[in-house]
Amino acid sequence: MKQLPAGAALIVIDVQQAFEDPSWGARNNQQAEDNIAMLLSAWRRARQPLYHVQHRSQRAGSLFHPDVPGFRVKPQAEPLPGEPVIYKNVNSSFIGTDLEQRLHAAGITALVTCGITTDHCVSTTARMAGNFGFDTYIVSDATATFERVGPDGRHYTAQQMHDTALASLHGEFATVMTAAAIIAALGQSSSGPNGLPLARS
Repeated sequence: MKQLPAGAALIVIDVQQAFEDPSWGARNNQQAEDNIAMLLSAWRRARQPLYHVQHRSQRAGSLFHPDVPGFRVKPQAEPLPGEPVIYKNVNSSFIGTDLEQRLHAAGITALVTCGITTDHCVSTTARMAGNFGFDTYIVSDATATFERVGPDGRHYTAQQMHDTALASLHGEFATVMTAAAIIAALGQSSSGPNGLPLARS
C-alpha cells in the first residue's frame, strides 16, 4: 500500500457528548470513537500534524452550547495539551475558522478526516477540503451517523445514511479508507496502544 502524502494532517471532527442524547435516534458504528482514539495514537506516535474540531453553538438550548455538558469532547478524542483545537458553529470546519490558513501556513496538502456525523459535518468538511485542493481522505470506520426521515416520510437507517454519504464522497471529493488501511499507510501498526486490533463496525 502506498504511504499517505508526507505531513498528512488528521482532522478529528465533533466527537462530543452531545451525540449521546437520545433525540438523535439510532446510530451506526458504535466503534467509531475507539477507532478515532487509535488514529490519534498513531498520529501522535508518528509526530504528524493533527487538529481537533469542536462544534460550539451560539444558540441557547443547543446540545452543543458551551455551557452544557454536551459541548465536552468524549474521552477517546480529548486533545492533549498543546494540540490545536478549532471551534466552529456551522457544519464546515472551514467556515468562520482559520483552519484553512493554519493548514496552508504549515505546508499541509493532505487531510485525513474522521468524526461525527458522516453525512453532516464530516461530509461538509471533506467536500470543502476537496474543493480547496487538499488531498482528502475519510476514515469509514472512524465516522458514524444517525437514522433520518426524508421529506416524503421515508425512513433511512443510520447505516444507509453512512454508506450513501461515503459513496457520494469517494472518488469525487475524497478517498474513503478504513482506519487499519490509513494507519498502515501512515507507516504504523494496525493495532492500538495496548497491542489490540482495531475495532470493527
